[in-house]
Amino acid sequence: MNTTPSSIPSTSAARALVLGGGGSAGNAWEIGVIAGLCAAGVDVTEADLIIGTSAGSTVAAQITGPARPAGLLADILIATPPPAGGPGRVPVVDLLELTNGIIAGSVDAADMRRRMGAAALDLASGDSGDARRAVVASRLPSLHWPQRPVHIVAVDARTGEPVVFDRHSGVDLVDAVTASCAQGFGAFPPHTIGDNHYIDGGYRSNENADLAAGCGRVLVLSPFGGRTRAPLEWGYHLTAQVDELRASGSRVETIVPDADSAAFFGANAMDPSNRPPAARAGYNQGRSLAEHLTDFWR
Repeated sequence: MNTTPSSIPSTSAARALVLGGGGSAGNAWEIGVIAGLCAAGVDVTEADLIIGTSAGSTVAAQITGPARPAGLLADILIATPPPAGGPGRVPVVDLLELTNGIIAGSVDAADMRRRMGAAALDLASGDSGDARRAVVASRLPSLHWPQRPVHIVAVDARTGEPVVFDRHSGVDLVDAVTASCAQGFGAFPPHTIGDNHYIDGGYRSNENADLAAGCGRVLVLSPFGGRTRAPLEWGYHLTAQVDELRASGSRVETIVPDADSAAFFGANAMDPSNRPPAARAGYNQGRSLAEHLTDFWR
């Protein structure tokens, strides 16, 4: 299985859109920001490369399908959210305690990813993630990879190695997104593709903006505001990635939740009832930022 992207634009004119993880609310906020930018004349869905991680992978698949951002936003605003609980769901506090313990006991990022994968596989109870796959498929406007470069990040649960799926990887788009969103515990078990098992791409980095190296302009949407629970010396926090991109010649702009949006993240990020207000806040923020980003993006 080829999990190395084969088509990465690397010219100073290329524009990359990086969509970070951020739970259910993060997906809605990112859709809102993109819809707000688009409504004000800045269409970031035209990026030459789109990188999606976890919730951002769902956004990447949604905005490159037949639906326009305004329609995706409308769907969020009119939908009746499911209850926040559900069979097999690990309470957020318990999940944070579990994963914080793994992070604290790890010697480096690679060790942390291996430990996360091992813990997720131990708790998986043989669940391949098929039910979750069906949920993901229901949320995508198209089940087919777009022709433009879209890279979706996940982590191999057995080896801890990051993988990047694209349309040349031999993996269905739905499987790539499901793998990237597979938090690994409770209602989000490791996702099985063939003989391999995958967990959330956020275990490498919430944004993975460094994968846009070579692009002249990089726009990063980070629902968690660039924060990381991993030690800063591991170098996977957003500031380090942005510094690396700028040092290599890329122009970089980041969008993080403003004061009206920030309340929907942290422990509230997985609460589906936060999706409509997060989307509205994102839309307003996108519209307010459009003038600032016009010259950068065009």
